[in-house]
Amino acid sequence: MELAIYNIKGEDTGRKAVLNDQVFAIDANEHAVYLDVKQYLANQRQGTHKSKERSEVSGSTRKLHKQKGGGGSRIGDINSPVLVGGGRVFGPRPRDYRFKLNKKLKNLARKSALTVKVQENQIVIVEDFTFEAPKTKDFVNVTRNLKLEGKKVLLVSAEANENVYLSARNVPGAKVMRASDINTYALLDNKGIILTESGLDVINKL
Repeated sequence: MELAIYNIKGEDTGRKAVLNDQVFAIDANEHAVYLDVKQYLANQRQGTHKSKERSEVSGSTRKLHKQKGGGGSRIGDINSPVLVGGGRVFGPRPRDYRFKLNKKLKNLARKSALTVKVQENQIVIVEDFTFEAPKTKDFVNVTRNLKLEGKKVLLVSAEANENVYLSARNVPGAKVMRASDINTYALLDNKGIILTESGLDVINKL
């Protein structure tokens, strides 16, 4: 599979980039994508949620009335979950939501996401570039020239470029990543992927 290579002015350079069919043209596995996205989101959770149980609520432990003979229901102390202000039954406790996935499955999920993006014409290949200084306007101009202005955009390059990163940092919906750090969630959570030539070389080896 081949895609045209553009420069940051949005002009076709006349050259073609070769996309590895084993990465960009596989049978997309939706379940693998689902599991990888689920793991990514689970790993973002802090898991610090907590509610007070019966033994932790501040209140007297005196039995409100005797067990039998009163003609009413049995009841213990004022911290009972059935009373207003009492403890919570089976409330949330701090826990770790992380779980493990096999490397092969995660790799399949990434390839499936890339395949979907190619099929939806949401990948643009550009020549390697940099900015002389961090300027948000420069990055906005790039997205405008590539007809991606105002959209959630992911820029993938082979190496980290501080000026490009700082230029994109204040653009709503824009994200910059190294090709070696991409994940399924990041690939899907956008409306367009700007992929540099050097970044493509790394992804072609997935």
